Amino acid sequence: MTDEAFMRAALSLARRGLGQTAPNPSVGCVIVKDGRVLGRGTTAPGGRPHAEVVALKAAGPAAQGATAYVTLEPCAFTGKTGPCTEALAAAGIARVVVGAQDPHPRVNGAGIARLRQNGIAVTENVLREECESVLAGFAMVVREQRPLVRLKLATSLDGKIATAGGESQWITGPDARRVAHALRGRHDAVLAGVGTVLADDPELTCRIEGFRTTPLVRIVVDSHLRTPLLSKLVCGAASHPLWIIHRDGADAARKNALEGVGVKLIEVSASPAGIDLAAGLRELAKAGLTRVLVEGGATLAAALLREQLVDRLSWFHAPCVIGGDGWPAAQAFGVQRLDDMPRFIPISQQRLGADVLTNFRKAE
Repeated sequence: MTDEAFMRAALSLARRGLGQTAPNPSVGCVIVKDGRVLGRGTTAPGGRPHAEVVALKAAGPAAQGATAYVTLEPCAFTGKTGPCTEALAAAGIARVVVGAQDPHPRVNGAGIARLRQNGIAVTENVLREECESVLAGFAMVVREQRPLVRLKLATSLDGKIATAGGESQWITGPDARRVAHALRGRHDAVLAGVGTVLADDPELTCRIEGFRTTPLVRIVVDSHLRTPLLSKLVCGAASHPLWIIHRDGADAARKNALEGVGVKLIEVSASPAGIDLAAGLRELAKAGLTRVLVEGGATLAAALLREQLVDRLSWFHAPCVIGGDGWPAAQAFGVQRLDDMPRFIPISQQRLGADVLTNFRKAE
């Protein structure tokens, strides 16, 4: 097998950990000697131990003289654990194949340099773009101090999320809904606006048995703390964390009541549009989140698009047409010229029963 083939195996491991390793990135590592896989590792839930340490433990003494395939440059500093560069050297690894360089300023090439100082051969940038795609949330926090934001939309062919009477369940079919739950499972948190909470009383959980081992953080953008105390979100806060982003000056009694049942409140300043979403996202990054899935509604979608805060777009289209009196996927947000439109590049598409899912990334 080639370096690319073994790196694809490491990438598969890294993808398994998405949504569960924050604030650390999800990394995959495969230890190989003479064409035989000796150990596999994924970053553990919560970020420790690192993938390299897990794989080396599985390989044991057989790692002497082997090659390690790692999706991210091994760390070269002592944090809560020792540097992975030293663990690889101590195990007698002869060669390390790296997918992507670590953007963190404490590493950023230092890990590769340290490996070479330890006499380990290093091959860089194998399937780099694919590795960087998996690491995009972590890189976003490092470079822009906010999580990666993915907006999920499920609409008719003409971009409507509900009929004129507000009926929306279900526009898409069961296959699409299962994939939507898997999307939740691969993110650190799912975020919705208070309008969606008041209209639908959602749970915002990943309801695929065994898909993830850590609870999904649920977040509501709720300027004036209107989220009902008897909503499913609040009632489930003890087992599935609930955070609410609100504006300054919110009612003190409401704050006390919500905090009293375990809700985490994040206060940010007001903006002309209601709330400073960019500031809210920065607070989420400070709290350790790297990947956030946005699930509604149309007002929140419009606000994020207007502020150019949507990095990825997952759009489920059902083969139906609702018409102009239906509810749009995004409310008006002031686009006057075509040059002002948020633009996206399609990166993948799949058929899900009768529905189609298209994934996009923001055009640079």
